[in-house]
Amino acid sequence: MRACLEYGRTGLDVDLPDRPGTRTLAYKDAQPLADPDAAARNVLTKPTGTPPLTELARGRKDACIVICDITRPVPNELILRPMLAMLGEAGIAQDKITILIATGAHRPSTDEEIVEMVGKQIARDYRIENHHATVLEEHTNLGDSPRGVPIWIDSRYVNADLKITIGLIEPHLMAGFSGGRKLICPGIAALETIKVWHGPKFLEHPKADCGILDGNPVHEENTWIAQKAGCDFICNVVIDAQRRALKFVAGDMIEAFHEGVDFVKGVVVDTVPERVDIVVTSSAGYPLDTTFYQAVKGLTGALPIVKQGGTIILAASLSEGIGSPEFQQLFDENPSLDVFMERILGKDYFVMDQWQLEELAKVCRKAKVKVVSDGLPAETINQLFVESAPSVEQAVADSLDEYGESASMAVIPKGPYVLAQVA
Repeated sequence: MRACLEYGRTGLDVDLPDRPGTRTLAYKDAQPLADPDAAARNVLTKPTGTPPLTELARGRKDACIVICDITRPVPNELILRPMLAMLGEAGIAQDKITILIATGAHRPSTDEEIVEMVGKQIARDYRIENHHATVLEEHTNLGDSPRGVPIWIDSRYVNADLKITIGLIEPHLMAGFSGGRKLICPGIAALETIKVWHGPKFLEHPKADCGILDGNPVHEENTWIAQKAGCDFICNVVIDAQRRALKFVAGDMIEAFHEGVDFVKGVVVDTVPERVDIVVTSSAGYPLDTTFYQAVKGLTGALPIVKQGGTIILAASLSEGIGSPEFQQLFDENPSLDVFMERILGKDYFVMDQWQLEELAKVCRKAKVKVVSDGLPAETINQLFVESAPSVEQAVADSLDEYGESASMAVIPKGPYVLAQVA
């Protein structure tokens, strides 16, 4: 069987053995919006749980609009065009609008990425600034959350008269689903907030997982934090496998978010009848597979359907390498994942981005990992607590030799964008 895995900007065609029972997990058929521009305008004028955006904006002296960074393929320009026009109609001057990029703990967006994210005209005409999680003085302290997370949120947002966020609703490995409250925490939170909220106290909880909201402390806590910071209006989008808009939701941060989650569940969930020995997957291609840090999401997305002791084969471009210097440091100073886990479960060890290695540890406790990439040499990949493979085909052949001819297999070409489950 042939499959095209999401890989970089171009995809990766692979030839896999034709085996009875092999399932390819994918999005359910959903009709993309015939006129996404009109649909985006419509939800801004007829939102869920709030007045129309123009009415909400009238009388406000300034606005801060939070958008995702390059790691989320949000059609920002499509949403921003009517949104900015409505703010202007409501009397908010162009120079009183700040578009704030929710980098979380990621690196700042480059000028080229900003143009890619919002288009040339908006990039030229509006003030667009990066959030800097490590610069505490750029944040305002709002006290502590119910579970003791210190709340530091970007002051440009806290001090804005009108607070708006734009995001993407998709499965998320820790928070259940992205979008909604997540633009605020961790999107524009200081590292002092992120390191506690992303710490093992939250991430080791059994419900801190993909597709779960009820009882998920990661979701519950950042929802509380976002409400504390305040949010007047959101606009979130659900996209299909070709990244075309399927649905826009807008309005109240909680009501509109849950409206979008209910819709996305009907699109992204796919199942296997029982767990399999081998999962072939991706990290959803560009922009999500540019670093190993981001590519871990492809591995966690396969966890629900792989057998204990099975193998996950991941294809990811890794065109920007491993990740941040801090993430790379974790591999240099921890001889094994067991040592790393022992350290973070103590009280005196913290390195930024450690949460993603913690997620990798969850994967490796259950399955072997083989990584196929042309972005990093094999010897480097082999130092990341995973095993390099020269090709997906070879990795599958080696796994079949290990598990025998009766081995079962599943393929997830879109990686973590599909919510893989056992029926």
